[in-house]
Amino acid sequence: MMKYILVTGGVISGIGKGIIASSVGTILKSCGLHVTAIKIDPYINIDAGTFSPYEHGEVFVLDDGGEVDLDLGNYERFLDIRLTKDNNLTTGKIYQSVINKERRGDYLGKTVQVVPHITDAIQEWVMKQAKVPVEDDGVEPQVCVIELGGTVGDIESMPFIEAFRQFQFKVKRENFCNIHVSLIPQPSATGEQKTKPTQNTVRELRGLGLSPDLIMCRCATALENSVKEKISMFCHVEPEQVICVADVSSIYKVPLLLEQQGVVGFLTRRLNMPMETQPRRMLTKWKEMSDRSDRLLEHCSIALVGKYTKFSDSYASVIKALEHSALAISHKLEVKYIDSANLEPSMLQEEPVKYHEAWQKLCSADGILVPGGFGVRGTEGKIHAISWARKQKKPFLGVCLGMQLAVCEFARNTLGWTDANSTEFDPDSEHPVVIDMPEHNPGQMGGTMRLGKRRTIFKTNNSVLRKLYGDAEYVDERHRHRFEVNPELKSHFEEKGFRFVGQDVEGERMEVIELDDHPYFVGVQYHPEFTSRPIKPSPPYLGLLLAAAGKLQGYLVKGCRLSPRDTYSDRSGSSSPDSEISELKMPSLSNE
Repeated sequence: MMKYILVTGGVISGIGKGIIASSVGTILKSCGLHVTAIKIDPYINIDAGTFSPYEHGEVFVLDDGGEVDLDLGNYERFLDIRLTKDNNLTTGKIYQSVINKERRGDYLGKTVQVVPHITDAIQEWVMKQAKVPVEDDGVEPQVCVIELGGTVGDIESMPFIEAFRQFQFKVKRENFCNIHVSLIPQPSATGEQKTKPTQNTVRELRGLGLSPDLIMCRCATALENSVKEKISMFCHVEPEQVICVADVSSIYKVPLLLEQQGVVGFLTRRLNMPMETQPRRMLTKWKEMSDRSDRLLEHCSIALVGKYTKFSDSYASVIKALEHSALAISHKLEVKYIDSANLEPSMLQEEPVKYHEAWQKLCSADGILVPGGFGVRGTEGKIHAISWARKQKKPFLGVCLGMQLAVCEFARNTLGWTDANSTEFDPDSEHPVVIDMPEHNPGQMGGTMRLGKRRTIFKTNNSVLRKLYGDAEYVDERHRHRFEVNPELKSHFEEKGFRFVGQDVEGERMEVIELDDHPYFVGVQYHPEFTSRPIKPSPPYLGLLLAAAGKLQGYLVKGCRLSPRDTYSDRSGSSSPDSEISELKMPSLSNE
């Protein structure tokens, strides 16, 4: 029987349900179980594709082109799995499917209501999606972790709570458990930990028919025993069912934190699960990873030049990909967020302090990253940053829009086409170096981009990026764009040493750019950050970090092998039952 673990949250949203759900999945997977994950978002949007990053953070893209909540990115990274768009369930998707059924006449003249029709549709969706294999071996999962977004008590999540109240009886008690994540505030005036918000949220949850099996308490410092006993007394659970999840220096410590407090043992007994191995051996690599992140001495700074820099979740996967790469080369990462609008000459007149601060940050960084984005605001600032990186020979990586703007910058400043631009920003440019794609539908915004996993073929043998990918002939990476480099103007660029080394299967779309006579000037049309993993960093990002740390040439000379110092131990086991330990060794560089 499939085992279902529902993760709900109380008191505040953004409490860390996603990391806790991922961590629970990780410790179960390290015991040899196959784990899948579903994220439920109670908003009415069909998917996350049309959100501004300031709403819910970045939009994560899956292999099948699904535009989903960034928590699915956490699941993929922690569990090393590949999810599909149906692993993200929204109120909009549920209502759409029920209304379509009603229009077809499937309900035979009945009144269609929230209970039972919407709640039944939710349960059917979860049961169907839980069975879909998410690993390369195609094995059906044994455990499904379901995260319910928002906060218990919200009007919009009521149908989902009711669906799971019914669901616990449908699948039987031994196959369903509920983890409730709550906040333990610690007012600075008194300094004591307060349990009342947790008591209230658990009472509300129980009033709705769900009784939590584990209460995970988010707190700034470790939970005191007296507080634990108080929660146990007022929330109808044993003290061992109250788990402390205090703030930690690295999210990789959360699985270890849960495992130390006996979460595996509790879930094994509560859900009657067959465990193959003790998780301790399997979690060694997580321990080594978190220990290593605490031990780092050398620093490396990357300037992230974007337009959504006020909210770090807007670039969640980009930051994670940089962290994975920095960890691989044993450097402590410092990300310098720069609002690209502050780099524009007009800012010198309007707010000179901001202008000079932004340029000071940019000039002092070891490497420059221009990530994806939409809309004209801040694009000129990004072009100035790219121009500086090219002329000063600073390591540069442009992703999606960043790659397109690198093309615009080169066209303006080297080819002399001063009005070169993307038709997204200047439809009347005489040199449209970036143009609309044929499949782009200007009237409909949602889901009309080139989305999902596509193949990129390397056209040359001496490309730096090809070497970083292990001399692969092609790579499959995830895309999300409406515009592309104009293939008709390709020859003008290549004559001047600006090479399109990667193209799509038809050879019509420019996917990878590299500049001759530069330590690392790379642009990619796809989003490599979506497939970066803690143990397998994304090659374009690894290249940027290596170049920024001055170690790229040594790495390439050694045939893209790092020296054995600080690699992961052979005892570390692997996160998935079948993958080879050798793949998961994380290499490191010595200063040879």
